[in-house]
Amino acid sequence: MTRSLNQGLVLVVLAASGACMAQRQSDAASGAPAGPNQLSAKERNDGWRLLFDGSTTAGWREFRGTTMPAGWFVRDGVLMKEAPTKDIITVDQFGDFELSLEWKIARGGNAGLFYRSTEEYDKVYWSATEYQLLDDPNARDGRSRLTSTGANYGLYPAPEGALKPAGEWNTTRVVAKGTHVEHWLNGTKLLEYDYGSADWEAKVKASKFAAWPKYGRSTAGHVAIQGDHAGELALRNVKIRPL
Repeated sequence: MTRSLNQGLVLVVLAASGACMAQRQSDAASGAPAGPNQLSAKERNDGWRLLFDGSTTAGWREFRGTTMPAGWFVRDGVLMKEAPTKDIITVDQFGDFELSLEWKIARGGNAGLFYRSTEEYDKVYWSATEYQLLDDPNARDGRSRLTSTGANYGLYPAPEGALKPAGEWNTTRVVAKGTHVEHWLNGTKLLEYDYGSADWEAKVKASKFAAWPKYGRSTAGHVAIQGDHAGELALRNVKIRPL
C-alpha cells in the first residue's frame, strides 16, 4: 500500500510540473510577461528592451557623471532611492520611442521622469521635458494640475483620477514620435502635445523654461530620473521600444 501511495504522489508531482511548464509556454506564446523585469517573447519580437535588468544598475549613470551616484541601489528586483541624491540618466539615447515603467513613491514624495534630455546645461530639467511623479494629495506640487502626477511639468496639466495612493505601484507610459508626445498613467491617456507648435511655444515663453533656449529642442536624448527630492522612490519593469 505504501509503495502504491508513493507512486501516486510521484505521478501527481509530475503532472503538476507538466502543467506549470505548459502554462509558462502558453504565457510566452500569448505575450504575457515572464516575470518582474523580464520581457515576453512577443515584447522582444515587437522591439522592446529592458532599461533595468532587475539586479544591477547597468545602463545608468549620474547626470553629467560616469558612474552611478551614491543613494541609488537595487533591492528585491527594484531600482530605488530612499533619500535625496543625484539625478540619473540612461547611458543610451533615444529619439522616437514608447517608454513604460512601474513606480511607487512615499507619502509626500516628489520625483520626475525626463526624456530626450541632454547634458549641455547644469540641470537636467533645463533641457528636457518632464513627466511628473508625485504623491498628489500630500505633496505641495499636487495643489496644481500643472505640476501634478503625469503633467508635462509646468506646461500641460494632467487630469485627476488615474493616480494610485502613495506606496502603491503605478504604470507610466510615454510615447514620443517626432514632435508629438503622449503621457499615460495606469492605462489612461492624460495629455498630448507637440513640440514647436504655436501652443507649445507660447506656453514655454510664459514659463520659467524660457530662460534656457535649448529647452525641449533636442530630437533625441537620455531618459532621466530625478533623485534630488526627499523620500523613497522605487522603479521596476522599466522598458523602451524605439519607434
